[in-house]
Amino acid sequence: MLSFLWYLIIGGILGWLAGAILGKDVPFGIPGNIIAGIVGAWIGGNLLGAWGPQVSDFYIVPALIGAIVLVAILSLILKSMNRA
Repeated sequence: MLSFLWYLIIGGILGWLAGAILGKDVPFGIPGNIIAGIVGAWIGGNLLGAWGPQVSDFYIVPALIGAIVLVAILSLILKSMNRA
């Protein structure tokens, strides 16, 4: 139970950091940050592998890079949908 809570907290922090680095807001607030962080960690882990410091099953550097990529793609998609 405690590991799941850490998983959500670290995922939320990674999603928030990705949004802060890009200067974009992640849609849906805190749940959006958590989802972006967790999915971004999965993307980064698959693309870049497991390296760097590890916190609660997250390798921080690849997870943050994956979250940044995910937030950038989401912001582009939402920006194009708002134009239409």
